[in-house]
Amino acid sequence: TSCDKQGRHLIIGNVGDSRAVLGTRDKSNSLAAVQLTVDLKPNHPREAERIRLCKGRIFALQNEPEIFRVWLPNNDSPGLAMARAFGDFCLKDFGVIAVPDVSYRHLTEKDEFVVLATDGVWDV
Repeated sequence: TSCDKQGRHLIIGNVGDSRAVLGTRDKSNSLAAVQLTVDLKPNHPREAERIRLCKGRIFALQNEPEIFRVWLPNNDSPGLAMARAFGDFCLKDFGVIAVPDVSYRHLTEKDEFVVLATDGVWDV
């Protein structure tokens, strides 16, 4: 995930399994977290549709039922746990892309900071 601030505009590009979260003040002036990006996991409906149309397979292993992965059509490899990635040439013909999901946010005086972190921080 990357962020670019231009004046009061925040532009976020998201690839992989990282996430952007905004620290802002709510109505009672308490600090609140606002998730700015969606995790681009293989089981996300939009991502899953693209992968399946490209003949990639999506399933979770029995010992990790909560972690969906992308697999080659006729081989149980490589088992990538994200739907978008830079440099994953093995799965690029089977729906894993490097095109970021881009979003925008208009910042206000209540917005204080942005945290960009990988799934290791958010999930572990």
